[in-house]
Amino acid sequence: MIDITVLLTILAMAIVTYSTRVTGYLLLHNRKLSPRLAKVLEAIPGCVLIAVIAPAFATTHIANLLSLLITLLLVCRYSLLSTVILSIAVTVLLRHYIPY
Repeated sequence: MIDITVLLTILAMAIVTYSTRVTGYLLLHNRKLSPRLAKVLEAIPGCVLIAVIAPAFATTHIANLLSLLITLLLVCRYSLLSTVILSIAVTVLLRHYIPY
């Protein structure tokens, strides 16, 4: 059975996440955005993703550092989706085979 505190926390996080998306739409749906602002808004999801992922690579663990290097090489050669899929696979394999 799930703890009520955990359930309420998940529900609150879902509501906050949904409300941030809806609020942005409601505030901006009638406005004509400048090209500069449109570019900034397009970059935000990537910036958030990097902010979440980057601390994992501030480490001395060799598997994380190798996976970061391989990801940087992949991004120069492949599309974003291919890079993400391959990077996840490489990270999983390296973390599995290279112990802490």
